[in-house]
Amino acid sequence: MLEGQVSCFAWRKIFKVTIENQGSDMEQTEVVKPESLDDLIKILHTIFESDSINVEEVQNIMESYESNPQDWMKYAKFDQYRYTRNLVDEGNGKFNLMILCWGEGHGSSIHDHSDSHCFLKMLQGQLKETLFDWPEKKTHGDMVQKSQRVLQENKVAYINDSIGLHRMENVSHTECAASLHLYSPPFQSCQTFDQRTGHKNTVKMTFWSKYGQRTPFESTISQENN
Repeated sequence: MLEGQVSCFAWRKIFKVTIENQGSDMEQTEVVKPESLDDLIKILHTIFESDSINVEEVQNIMESYESNPQDWMKYAKFDQYRYTRNLVDEGNGKFNLMILCWGEGHGSSIHDHSDSHCFLKMLQGQLKETLFDWPEKKTHGDMVQKSQRVLQENKVAYINDSIGLHRMENVSHTECAASLHLYSPPFQSCQTFDQRTGHKNTVKMTFWSKYGQRTPFESTISQENN
């Protein structure tokens, strides 16, 4: 095992529970709470060593981490005019972990996730998620809104393309927001959609910063930043 890696037994407590009247033992697992963002990253590396990922397991371990700004502020880079994507960890090629920073009133376009899993944990503030159906190929007009919800601090949400498309917004005019996103597998482009027509565009993904350091300005210009 490489130095710094965490074994399965470091993040799971395996214990036996005797089921009365069944005459057998059954093993259950209890998620150990990460004490820091670094702990969470090590656990995620262990989980993603497998080619088969349990969505609920990833959600649970991300939600069990209690947001501490001292852990993540070095990665949180805000921009006056738009929200930013800030790379935290590349996950050995299995996932990208990043912090998105949302100024007051900042929001994304309606977008897909390029056939990847998307996990989102609120680190600070609140975000409104609006979920949409995929537009019909033969029709033109307003996209169909499925639902809306407000994500609170420390809560985790999940989406993939089979669930639908979404738009994320910080609707507050007085408070910033920060969210931790995990995408697996990583992707370099996605599709954005016009709510009025359903027309789509393919856009390149960029990072405002990597590992706490500002990326070159010319590489951060894109049509969509989510």
